[in-house]
Amino acid sequence: LPLLLKATLLRLASGSYRPFYNGFYYNHIMNDNGDGQDKVDYFNGARLVVETSKDPVYSYNGANVTLPCHYRYEPDMGPKRKIRVKWSKLRDDYTKEQDVMVAIGKTYMAFGDFKGRAHLRQASRHEASLVISDVRLKDDGKYRCEVIDGLEDESDVVDLRLQGIVFPYQPPRGQYRLNFHEAEQVCQDQGAILANFNQLFQAWSEGLDWCNAGWLADGTVQYPIRLPRKPCGGVHLAPGIRSYGQRHRHLHRFDAFCFSSALKGEVFYLDRLAGMTLEEAKQSCQDAGAEIARVGQLYSAWKFLGLDRCSAGWLADGSVRYPIATPRANCGPAEPGVRSFGFPSKGRFGVFCYKER
Repeated sequence: LPLLLKATLLRLASGSYRPFYNGFYYNHIMNDNGDGQDKVDYFNGARLVVETSKDPVYSYNGANVTLPCHYRYEPDMGPKRKIRVKWSKLRDDYTKEQDVMVAIGKTYMAFGDFKGRAHLRQASRHEASLVISDVRLKDDGKYRCEVIDGLEDESDVVDLRLQGIVFPYQPPRGQYRLNFHEAEQVCQDQGAILANFNQLFQAWSEGLDWCNAGWLADGTVQYPIRLPRKPCGGVHLAPGIRSYGQRHRHLHRFDAFCFSSALKGEVFYLDRLAGMTLEEAKQSCQDAGAEIARVGQLYSAWKFLGLDRCSAGWLADGSVRYPIATPRANCGPAEPGVRSFGFPSKGRFGVFCYKER
């Protein structure tokens, strides 16, 4: 081969590049002659096909999940071949990938936050499924399963979605005080992460109606409206997700939409006859072998465990709230939800505590 063509073929074979498709398929053969010659590629007439789940795979915080991926050859190539598998996590706009794991045969390596949590399942012939243990909030998203056999490089995408709840958040100092990075931090402080658009859309479809704009994980600012009204985009706009588009992540300030999933522990309520100050509330939780609950933990307990308490309690951020699963007299509006008393500078209340199981 001319030197330039040979160099191009070697570059394609050594990286995860998608070769130009010309209607033919190739088989990568090692040269075992011991003469120092490089690999040779031969036409084999087979097509590599990679398939994942067309439907989203659902999981929740702390669970184990398997993202299915299988490959095959058309026509069948016979005995299982030694191929390379690469899993990547994608951004919603497909512009950037995060390496999750690569594997050749039974040898694999996981990267970043996936170290010790990701491995390949090869329970059947031509399987390349990804197993993620102890699922985390940030694991939600799209994953690419890529199978590489010589010059053949095919892939498919599967969507992992965490079952959870989106809640709007304002800090103690009031509305529209958070830039993007501060919004990321306040969600993290509340046992949550910034919600993505799919999570906000799901919350809207389940009834979330909130007229204050908040940051999402992609740097956009949006808000969900179920009942159109003048202060919220106008009465003539249809219900939906209102968007301000991309905003400056340092200069512009809004609220935050946070996302939390199921809990690994339980939230419970403590009280004294005379109530407690915030500091006394924190100490009471510690005395009970727990910690004062975060906002995201209270929302999760309300959503997934049906926590219902018509008594206000302190939370870790200094707010006072209470969860209502069954609306009733003297417990706020007629709809289920987490009620808020804001951030009282003084006062005595009960406390919601969180304890790991």
